[in-house]
This record gives sequence, C-alpha cells and structure tokens, in this order.
Amino acid sequence: MSRIGKKPITLPKGVEVKVEGDTIKVKGPKGQLSQKIHDTMSVAVEGGSVRIVPKSPRNDIGQFHGLTRTLVANMVQGCAEGFTKSLSLVGVGYRAAAKGKGVTLNLGHSHAIDFDAPAGIEIKVEKQTSIVVSGADKELVGRVSATLRSLRAPEPYHGKGARYADEVIVTKVGKAAGKK
Repeated sequence: MSRIGKKPITLPKGVEVKVEGDTIKVKGPKGQLSQKIHDTMSVAVEGGSVRIVPKSPRNDIGQFHGLTRTLVANMVQGCAEGFTKSLSLVGVGYRAAAKGKGVTLNLGHSHAIDFDAPAGIEIKVEKQTSIVVSGADKELVGRVSATLRSLRAPEPYHGKGARYADEVIVTKVGKAAGKK
C-alpha cells in the first residue's frame, strides 16, 4: 500500500466526481476532465471525499495506488482552481503577441512562429516578453509550456531564449580569447 494513495482527496465546493466503469469524470468551475483508472484500482466517492482503493493487497501495485491518487487529486485541483505556468522571453527582439486563441512568437528565427493553443488551454500575453499558459489539465499545461520553451530553448552562454519564469539558467564561461 502506498502512503500517498491512502490519503483521501477532499472535494472543494462546486466539484463533482462520477465513476463510470473504469473511467473517472471530474466536473468543476474551471472545466471537465476524465481519466481511465488503472485496472488494479477502484475509486470510492464518499460524501465530500474520494478514496482510491487497491483491488488486491499485493505489494507490487502500490506504485499504481499512489500514481492514481495523485492523478485524481490533480484533476480535482485543476477543475476547481486550474493550473498556470509562466514563461519569459529573454533576448533582443524576442517577443510574443496574442493571436486569436494562440500566440505569435518572434524568437530570432527568419520567420514568426504561430502557435495555436489546444482545446482546454488558454495562452495570455501579459507583456511582449511574458506568456502565461493556463488550463484545468496539469499535464496539458505542462506539455504546451514545454513546447513553447522548446521553440527557442535558453542557450548556455548568454541565457537567451524562452524559459520558465522561475527557471534559473546556469551560464557557461566563454573561452578566453587571446591568452598568451
């Protein structure tokens, strides 16, 4: 049994959880999410909380117990509050502009990059060098943020590129020119 998996998930106000077969559906003010539950786990909704219970007491399924509980807890938190990830653009001429449901990025390439947000994701441009990705699905918010960062990852000598707002780039020392 997993120590994390044993903890019950308390449901905030306005969040509903339904279990249909091997699928759990969470509905809240920020959106609606569904997830397939691992076949060794079962979900019990008891009043204002959700419990993940393993179907058998085997020790080797403890990892799925904790994983399933964390995935369901992230679904509940995402539908109640949502998740956000901030990115900043560092470099001369690096800027972003909102375009419909997506964003247009100038990242030092010979062309502008148009990035369309997938369903359930909202991309806001606060300043020309600051982007906020938000949504109910934690995994999707992280994946979209990683995709935006990968369009021009920070380079190690000057630190220019797209980076997470809380990311610290350790820069390398350039080569010493003209030593004699």
